Amino acid sequence: MLDAADIAGLADFYRTILGWDFIDADDDWITIRPAEGVAPGMAFQLAPDHVAPTWPDGAVPQQSHLDLDVVDLDEAEAFVLEAGATATGLPEGEGHTFRVYLDPAGHPFCLCREPA
Repeated sequence: MLDAADIAGLADFYRTILGWDFIDADDDWITIRPAEGVAPGMAFQLAPDHVAPTWPDGAVPQQSHLDLDVVDLDEAEAFVLEAGATATGLPEGEGHTFRVYLDPAGHPFCLCREPA
């Protein structure tokens, strides 16, 4: 579950990048889940006073951190940026197997290259 002031926007962002469906929604709670089966899902709770994390500086803790495994980092990066993510430029340099982004509410998440 992630807190956000705009749960509809945040739920739609994760629904888009994960390819999941809306399961239920009301004014202060939205749940998304894969379309098939009874797989775990993700929920978004209204928090009108939500303060976005300031990671990596630590003034406001990161609050959550998702690692999403992908086959192609460049392709996945283009997809999440188009969906509304913000690139952090971390980690710096070449040769890393992950990249860090911020979702529309400021929560950090990583795209991680799947092991070969």
